[in-house]
Amino acid sequence: LNLSGNTPKTPKVLNVLALLLGPRFSTDVVIVETSDHARLSLKLSYNWFFDIDKKNQEQAALLFSVPDFIGDFCKAIASRVRGSVASQSFDHFHKYSADLIRKAVFGADEAGNIRNRFHFKSNNLIITNIDIQSVEPVDQRTRDALQKSVQLAIEITTKSQEATARHEAERREQEAKGRLERQKIDDEAEAEKARKNLLSLQAASAAVESTGTASAEAKARAEAAKIEGESNVTNAKLKAEAQSTKASVQLKILQNEQETEISHKKAWNVLEVKKADELAGIEASKFKSIVDAIGADTLKKISQAGPEMQAKLLSGLGLKSFMITDGNHPINLFSTAAGLIGSNLSQ
Repeated sequence: LNLSGNTPKTPKVLNVLALLLGPRFSTDVVIVETSDHARLSLKLSYNWFFDIDKKNQEQAALLFSVPDFIGDFCKAIASRVRGSVASQSFDHFHKYSADLIRKAVFGADEAGNIRNRFHFKSNNLIITNIDIQSVEPVDQRTRDALQKSVQLAIEITTKSQEATARHEAERREQEAKGRLERQKIDDEAEAEKARKNLLSLQAASAAVESTGTASAEAKARAEAAKIEGESNVTNAKLKAEAQSTKASVQLKILQNEQETEISHKKAWNVLEVKKADELAGIEASKFKSIVDAIGADTLKKISQAGPEMQAKLLSGLGLKSFMITDGNHPINLFSTAAGLIGSNLSQ
């Protein structure tokens, strides 16, 4: 196989007997021109390998379908790079050269993300990476402009770093002064706080001292009032207990008197009943003696005589009145005697 070689690539430089499948890398130099006519020399290095199945004869045959695959993929990549750079200005390309070249070669997906490989379907060659080794102007004027631009950028960067360092130093100085002032303010605040606490303690001490006597007197008066109140309560309790005891004794005396009176009445009533019974017995005996003395015939005649005769007979017998009844209608002489005795007692 006759393959391109050297840098930049030249056709038919390498004569090889075996085709290496990779991964390997190749380096090439591409001349590009920006939209503002700045011609640049790009030294690019490509990583590549053949993606085939060694057991597949058809894929193996594709390896030899392109006689000079190195020169072919270098030309294809150079064409894409030149087309992308031609639409960019020198400043823009100088800032974003890596992204622009990778996007030109690998392309981007729908989301705008750069892909990671470039596939040659003719021989299944895969480009996996592009390394930008150098970017140099081709003509002297561009090289001087670039050098001047680089020096200006370095100067700007240096001044920017100096300004940043100066600003950082000033910021730190201001922060240190601020911390110092803040510490001073904090110390003054703490001192004022301590002085305020001291004044508060002095005021409290003076208040305690001025109110100590009044508080003691008030406490003594309160204690005396408390003792007096407790004494009054105790006296009231004692008086209540005395009155309760007196009432209990009086109630007990009254109860005893009533019980004695009741017992006396009961005994008196018993004696009265006994007396009435005895008098009734005496009257009954007396009446019976008179009846026995008069006799039944005399009583019969008396009952048959007129009222005048009855009166004479009774006066002769010393009787004021009498009653005659048969055996079928008896008279309760005890009740009659009790009634007569009650009548005499009332007179």
